[in-house]
Amino acid sequence: MHVVLVHPEIPQNTGAIGRLTAAFGARLHLVEPLGFSLDERRVRRAGLDYWHLVDLTVHADMDACFGHLAAEEGARPLEERLHLFTARAGAPIREAALSPGDVLVFGRESDGLPPELVEAHRERLVRIPIREGVRSINLSNAVAIALFAAER
Repeated sequence: MHVVLVHPEIPQNTGAIGRLTAAFGARLHLVEPLGFSLDERRVRRAGLDYWHLVDLTVHADMDACFGHLAAEEGARPLEERLHLFTARAGAPIREAALSPGDVLVFGRESDGLPPELVEAHRERLVRIPIREGVRSINLSNAVAIALFAAER
């Protein structure tokens, strides 16, 4: 399983997500620009003493990230493995067919996925159903829900 964070902004979220990916045995991909330095104490503190277990790759942009993932030996085609999470559209997560080796893509905390990414992969959008009037949930919580759903 792969977790991709596109332009993450909050170091504590990235640290917590790193800890989650380590616990689930997933790979973490960060797409620059990042809103912080990976050397920042807050990232490591949120990741606790598990940071050394995080399988982390930092990519200069989405093309580099998707190129890296598409080249994964023995994997299904990338387009079949993509699941882009957004609060605004897509199939509910309970209807998503998540499989080992899939790629779970999340946008930045302030405004989600870039519009061009959403438009290019409209049929791969997934949402976590939340109550009317609630704009969104915390990014690390969304990743936890998605990883758990994929494990089921």
